[in-house]
Amino acid sequence: MKRPIAFALVLTIVCFLSGSAWSANGKFNAESYSSPKIRDLYLVIIRDPDAQLLALQRGQADILGDLHRPVDVDTLADDPRVNLSLASGFHGFFLGFNVRTFPWNRLELRQAAWQALPRERVVRDLFAGYAEPLSTFLPPVSPYYEPNVAAYPFDPDAAKKRLADAGWTWGEDGVLISPEGEKIPDQRLLSPTASVAPTTAELAARAADALSAIGIPVRSEPMDFSTMLSRLDERDFQMYVLAWQMTRDPDSLYAFYSTKMDIPGGYNLPGISDPELDAVLDRLRFAPDAMTALDAASDAQKKLAELAPVAPIYSRYTISAVRRDWKGTLVTDRTTADNLWSLLSMEPAAGPMRPLYLVQGEEPRALNPFTSSSAYDWQVLGLLYDSFIAIDPYTLETIPWLAKSWTVTTKTRDDGLHTVLTFHLRDNVRWQDGKPMTAEDAAFTYEYLRKNMIPRYFDNVDNIEKIETPDPLTLVVTMKNTSFWHLHRVGGIPVLPRHIVEKVEDWRSWLPASLKHPEDDSLTQLVGTGPFVFREYRAGEYVHLTANDAFWLGRKR
Repeated sequence: MKRPIAFALVLTIVCFLSGSAWSANGKFNAESYSSPKIRDLYLVIIRDPDAQLLALQRGQADILGDLHRPVDVDTLADDPRVNLSLASGFHGFFLGFNVRTFPWNRLELRQAAWQALPRERVVRDLFAGYAEPLSTFLPPVSPYYEPNVAAYPFDPDAAKKRLADAGWTWGEDGVLISPEGEKIPDQRLLSPTASVAPTTAELAARAADALSAIGIPVRSEPMDFSTMLSRLDERDFQMYVLAWQMTRDPDSLYAFYSTKMDIPGGYNLPGISDPELDAVLDRLRFAPDAMTALDAASDAQKKLAELAPVAPIYSRYTISAVRRDWKGTLVTDRTTADNLWSLLSMEPAAGPMRPLYLVQGEEPRALNPFTSSSAYDWQVLGLLYDSFIAIDPYTLETIPWLAKSWTVTTKTRDDGLHTVLTFHLRDNVRWQDGKPMTAEDAAFTYEYLRKNMIPRYFDNVDNIEKIETPDPLTLVVTMKNTSFWHLHRVGGIPVLPRHIVEKVEDWRSWLPASLKHPEDDSLTQLVGTGPFVFREYRAGEYVHLTANDAFWLGRKR
């Protein structure tokens, strides 16, 4: 059934394309967009997948993204009230190990665990063709994907032989004993609950069974997703299953696996630390050009496959559903309909304007731009805050956003080469409380992140040497070194309002969605320049946003 359904979805994509987003020269034209047409956007919190589907079918929800159960996709494919869209995604799902302590500090055990996982069977049983097994550390859609890495195909007998050859034995109860005589203690595999993520919970249970079958005593431990993320941040775990929505840039591997990123709240969750890997990741992170980056990304994936800090399991397609009584969505082969461009242009297909309801599958954790890492938080925050640059939804190339233009130059000094980023800001951008956004806000944001060594942005700002604002609409950032990625890393940081953030006493405990704006009672401290304004969060019910009528995009001076 995979091919006929996929073909039908491709036809749907063609119907969704928004011609108004294309300029005369055939390129995507972000400037054709402006303030959202919808007045009220509700991110409706529905955790149960069955309830999500029912809400869409009954018209209680208009957009349902991140569909992952094949039965739901098949059901909606036959529903005349719904349009589906499918795209290759930068998705990767991994079984992770805490390599800091026994038993996962043993390389042969991690490799054997990878070999014990029936990836192909899991993908076939749980996703019915809407995903593909993953054997490396970037998804196949990535231009930097390297398929030729050390392979650990499913073979439990070979996994046992690998362990026996390394000196492991099995006790009378079938549990593995290390060559030094240390028995593997019971292992807990953290996962979300079945009510929130049924396929993930099922996959965790299957992984636990597969590992137990070769002598690793594993039991899945489902829990609230926010609690699980806190445990991972605090490094309080033995094993976990987690999906990453990765970026177009392969230097995300640096954030995930560099020794420097093994800090509380950092992204190196497994705690892998290897000098050879660090050298390769540094070469990737500071690649001066695309060819060097391609070579380094290949070498990094090969080295990671040898070290096995996590076991890749699958990469799935992104699938979303939109009710047909709405029009104006944009879909490409890289993005489904539940994206920013759609939210800027959607309107009822007939009749007067009404609120748009988008399903959010989990509660936001804190709505704190400094600490929030989950997709559920950034589904909200990403509509409030802007960065200097954005990404073309068709080509994934960099396009202007808060910065109308920029230059990237290399400065030669006695201490070596330095990348210099010069951003020229738009002159019509205001914060949602009416104050003008200037280069000083961006400079303050970058300095604040650097001064406080905030883990989520450590890799973005760690290499900044100097920040200058020669005038209110120009920002010059001099880096300590050169890198092909500096523009993306720095330009992609969300810019925060200085007049709000400079009064924050503790960035870790800041809850801006719960605090009143100091000057405007209609707002909270969650103030950005983005297309939507935060109004209210009711736990277990919804997040309410309204259109920002003063949104800068499409507003000419």
